Amino acid sequence: MQFRRKALSKLQSGDEFDLPVRFARPQGRFVLCVSVLVVAAAGVWAFGGSVSAKQSAPGILTRAQGSYLLQSPFSGQVTTVLAKEGQLLSPGAPLLQVATEQGERTVRAVAGGRVTGLVAKTGAVVAVGADLAVLERVSGADEPLVAVLYVSGAGGAEIRVGAPVDVDVQSVPRERFGVLRGRVKEVGRAPQTQAQIGGFLADAPLAAQFARQGNPVAVLVQLERSSATTSGYRWSTSDGPPYPLDSTTPVTGAVHLPAQRPVDWLLP
Repeated sequence: MQFRRKALSKLQSGDEFDLPVRFARPQGRFVLCVSVLVVAAAGVWAFGGSVSAKQSAPGILTRAQGSYLLQSPFSGQVTTVLAKEGQLLSPGAPLLQVATEQGERTVRAVAGGRVTGLVAKTGAVVAVGADLAVLERVSGADEPLVAVLYVSGAGGAEIRVGAPVDVDVQSVPRERFGVLRGRVKEVGRAPQTQAQIGGFLADAPLAAQFARQGNPVAVLVQLERSSATTSGYRWSTSDGPPYPLDSTTPVTGAVHLPAQRPVDWLLP
């Protein structure tokens, strides 16, 4: 009660009525001005700015026409391997010879291409339909590489033709040489099954890896060329790695999605 009487008597006193009222200290006014500027800048950015995003997906370096698996049309023993890995074969070129009950038979390339893998070796016994070799469909030795990314079905709908792509090559240290530069050339119209991916890559285990989370959409990325690098392609660094790139090399691509205005995704 004693403190209450003192407070009431102080309120009733008119001794301090002539003192000026201080609404805020200089420091407070400064903080208020900064807060107003920040809010104003955020508002301008929300309605006039944009937010960039990327869609990452695994993929592989290959040729635009893919590869095919050559299987044996005969049963017998491989006596001679006539081609070697990396060799460019024309359509109908001999690949290997098989000793059968009817005599020596020659297995030939179905379509022209570069040999990327020889499964059958000299002395191997093969049956009809056995895997012999993998050939990459190419029209010439100078046909450029492309990156094929396998994006989830939902993510593929956001990707646009011509969008920039940063391609991280597994065999190239990113810290030293950066990433490949490319642009989206084609986006698949429908998700691909594991069998379709395997038919294009001629690699069933790799197809199973790309399709393990559902049927993805294939995104074809055209790599930007450069005469100033050893690889022949443009990198985020000035020169890139001091060696050429190999087909069938795993990559991870980051596709730049169309910029969005912040207000579009902030508001429901």
